[in-house]
Amino acid sequence: MNFKRAMLLARSLCFFSGRKRAEYFRKKQIFASIGDNVCYTPLKPPLYPELIRIHNNVTIASNVLFITHDGFHTIVNRQTKKKTLQEGVGCIEIGNNVFVGSNVSILYGTKIGNNVLIAAGSVVNRDIPDNSVAAGVPARVIGSYEKLVEKRLQNKYPDELAPKGQEVSKELQDLLWEEFDRTHNNDHT
Repeated sequence: MNFKRAMLLARSLCFFSGRKRAEYFRKKQIFASIGDNVCYTPLKPPLYPELIRIHNNVTIASNVLFITHDGFHTIVNRQTKKKTLQEGVGCIEIGNNVFVGSNVSILYGTKIGNNVLIAAGSVVNRDIPDNSVAAGVPARVIGSYEKLVEKRLQNKYPDELAPKGQEVSKELQDLLWEEFDRTHNNDHT
């Protein structure tokens, strides 16, 4: 790890808020571009962040990896004892109104469109079109962004029970467990 990247990592760890971390990255022009209303929760900054564009209203959950390079060239160059292969590098772009779930890996050469949800644990190795929900390894479109919003609006708990300050009230816990047990045919009483 070079000194510049080590310093960026140290500075990144100073922010407990993903919004403040994104604002710092924007102010210091760490990424090629980073839009407004971005929440960037990964603690480890990617290698070659200048090859990443993040647009407006984007949330990047914890442990997301932006893979802007590969290391294959090192194997071949050591094998042949020549510097014949260059490092593979490329760009990544994330559109407006995107949520990227925890532990997602995004490979270089990919573009995530507008109004997209990428499910936790997915590997994005190809472009994801606008208005999509994508999941899997490799990630593939499994649904519509609009239909997910509609479904979530129907399965809403009372506003007064909404989590506050990253805490779930006892009332909401009870309601969610009751619903979980009902829909999963569990009888733990």
